[in-house]
Amino acid sequence: MIKKLTLFCALAIVASSCKVKQKVTYVDPSERGPKVVVDKKNTIPEKKEDDGLYPLPEDSGEFQQIEIGSISEYIDEFAEIAQFEMKAFGIPASITLAQGLLESGFGKGELAAKTNNHFGIKCHTGWEGDFDYYDDDEKGECFRKYNHPMYSYRDHSLFLTSRSRYSFLFDLRPTDYKKWARGLSKAGYATDRKYPQKLISLIEQHGLHKYDRPIKDRSEIANVSSRLGDDDRTHTVKSGDTLYSISKRYSISLDELKRINKMKDTNLAIGQKLILESE
Repeated sequence: MIKKLTLFCALAIVASSCKVKQKVTYVDPSERGPKVVVDKKNTIPEKKEDDGLYPLPEDSGEFQQIEIGSISEYIDEFAEIAQFEMKAFGIPASITLAQGLLESGFGKGELAAKTNNHFGIKCHTGWEGDFDYYDDDEKGECFRKYNHPMYSYRDHSLFLTSRSRYSFLFDLRPTDYKKWARGLSKAGYATDRKYPQKLISLIEQHGLHKYDRPIKDRSEIANVSSRLGDDDRTHTVKSGDTLYSISKRYSISLDELKRINKMKDTNLAIGQKLILESE
């Protein structure tokens, strides 16, 4: 009886001293089934429209991917958001793009395909979003999962700016990508000793440092006029297009694009013409 009472008290003390922040149900990787039970609440804080941040796509609750065919396509797809993340958070766009390219296998790696995780960010204590398991340094490690790659980019910015071990990086000039690359390695972002050299090589090989220039607003880099379709007011849907990528390309909100095209969802068909401006 005394042993049972002692055990009960010990358990009560542990339970009262631990704060469970995650709203996910973890299981042992060896026992996991095909589906992990999670709380699909979007845990990335919503930002106001006027705070200088790039507007994230509407979270439909469905897992969406962007089809990427090459490194150049990856850069074209994500350079703009990397620049706006730089403006809002101070992380060099070249570093963000290089990390995204490297960690995601330019969007075609297994982890990116399973989770839309383009930066190899693990669950860590406090993560309340969706997740999946992937073999990395150890077998069956927990990695964050996003419904859209754009959420991965925003979470990368929040991850670096919210952890004290990376704080010294923000004393560096945002154009000094070499020191940033070495600093990320020093802070322990990756275990690969050649991580800085790999980032620097990607930046210089693909000229990513050109995206580190200051920007004022979306119109600077959208080049809308050069991307408009047939009559400068329409876009013809091609393979790989998503409604969000089209809205981003022409600097029009997703809701407005759906409204003027009288769309109830985000489904598209190849060859479909979308109106880009209201009459």
